[in-house]
Amino acid sequence: MDQEKIDNMRSTLSKLEDIKNSQESIIDKINHVITDLFEHPDKELEKAMENAHQRSSDNIETVNEAIEAFEMKINQLELQD
Repeated sequence: MDQEKIDNMRSTLSKLEDIKNSQESIIDKINHVITDLFEHPDKELEKAMENAHQRSSDNIETVNEAIEAFEMKINQLELQD
């Protein structure tokens, strides 16, 4: 297979990993806000942060699935080489 195509795919894979890392960072920041809410409760903000946490967790799961599938495509192309 074309090495340039594989290199481009690896670049895309790197970007996917960056997206996953960004989502993990967002979850960490959300957790800090949730922890702060123990001292200064705000039910509306707590609910919003719980929803944001769930969506970010779902995003990580989706990106992880995409990463795994894309890695398999890259591996298959490298085996054909």
